[in-house]
Amino acid sequence: MKLALVATLIASASAFAPQPNVRQSVAMQAENSRRDAISTLAAAGAALIIPAAANASAGESPRFSVFGLIGDGGSYSEGAAFGSDQSAKLYSPYSVYGNTGGDALYEPAKAEEIDRKKAYIVESQKRLTYLPGYVDKKQWFNVKDELTRYMYETRGAVRGLAQSEDQKKIAKSFFEAIEEASLQSTLKNQDKAAAACANSIKYLDEFYATL
Repeated sequence: MKLALVATLIASASAFAPQPNVRQSVAMQAENSRRDAISTLAAAGAALIIPAAANASAGESPRFSVFGLIGDGGSYSEGAAFGSDQSAKLYSPYSVYGNTGGDALYEPAKAEEIDRKKAYIVESQKRLTYLPGYVDKKQWFNVKDELTRYMYETRGAVRGLAQSEDQKKIAKSFFEAIEEASLQSTLKNQDKAAAACANSIKYLDEFYATL
């Protein structure tokens, strides 16, 4: 009984004993964390500065540029214009783009653009020949895939090359034919899908013959 009473008194006394300053400990931990962060940033900054200094040559004066107008346009301080063609005049001191004129402007109906669009049509002609076989086998997903995954480029090429009224009329008939083929394939109507696929082949061949 006495021992229990003594133990109770000791526990009560320890509850009122002075505790360590928790707030001070947290503050010290925060200070140490700040010091570690500053040391890490300083090390990272030194790692960035040293490689940049390696680009300098012995006896070379400092290199700088102000919007490419004053100083060395090829220096690292140029910022946005760094890496641009400094031998040609810029559109403005604040732009990395060259001056307008010559090859800087888009010109429609250039020979290379026409050849590119013709190549799209030739590839589409080859792809359209697969459609009748897909329809015969009732592979409707293949018909729809063939009409969507490449026909985006075909539409743009046909529209871009259609100049005369006859060409525009044939182009419209071709667009309607491939849309009909896609619709009838979705409905799984074999006869109508086959007819629409045949028309799409015919109209695209007719259009290419007018070029």
